[in-house]
Amino acid sequence: MNRSLVYNLAGLRVRTVSCLKMPCYCLVIGLFPAARGVFVRVWLEIMGYLFSASNVSCTLPQGDGERVIFSDVSLDVTPGEIVDLTGPSGAGKSSLLTAFAKLNPNARGEFALQGRDCREFTVQQWRAQVAYLPQKPILMGQTVAQTIRLPWTLAIRNTSRETPTLTTRLRSFFAPAGASADILPDQRIRRMLVALGCEDIDLDRAPHDLSGGQAARVSLARTLLTEPKVLLADEVDAGLDDVNADKVATIMANAAAGGMAVIRVRHRPPDGRASRVLTLQDGRLTAASAREGGAA
Repeated sequence: MNRSLVYNLAGLRVRTVSCLKMPCYCLVIGLFPAARGVFVRVWLEIMGYLFSASNVSCTLPQGDGERVIFSDVSLDVTPGEIVDLTGPSGAGKSSLLTAFAKLNPNARGEFALQGRDCREFTVQQWRAQVAYLPQKPILMGQTVAQTIRLPWTLAIRNTSRETPTLTTRLRSFFAPAGASADILPDQRIRRMLVALGCEDIDLDRAPHDLSGGQAARVSLARTLLTEPKVLLADEVDAGLDDVNADKVATIMANAAAGGMAVIRVRHRPPDGRASRVLTLQDGRLTAASAREGGAA
């Protein structure tokens, strides 16, 4: 079954019932619009998609009008898949990843995670499951350990702000100031850093003392340890030598082997890990040729 059929079933563009060869389902959607969300969720689960995006567009204000970065972009990704996103500089690759993560205010589109519409998630819930890694990492905290534990620290603080109930009181009682260190012990952090080629980084080191490549890998370690369902990696291997770039690719492949979907923006030659290579150019997303794959 091809892509056009899937999105037609989502009610985005139904031209004729006969062309779909599924008149009863289309009739249900037509007569009962409220059933569309349930039907689409079931259909995406049947198809096995972990993450789906459809009709994604991005426009930027320009003078008296707007400049279209891309439009009508659609993408389905299955669990364990690694998709490489290539294209010329300025084509909008980073804008597309931030659109997927609901971080781009200039982007519009329909998104689903495991068949659930993005509107069923809070913004925080969506971004925790569809995690974006920027080109320039943001590392907050006085030490590398604090930086990596930040998501857990914030989660504990947010819990403490909930309306006091018996459950939240018990959480607060059993979650002292050092609870994030108990949830994410030093040994687990070190194992991840070693796998990424950062065995020389001390956990007490200040983040601002890290090199660009080290900072990028610390940011990647933090994100991988949160175990998102979809990882949006924006040139995380930029500035790394071939050996360390291969270590980063290996750890992402291991994450994909565990069911995570990975979408990577890359400017390196193919490394053999990608399930497929796509090119974003002139506002359109297409499958890259074998000669183009991995080069941007």
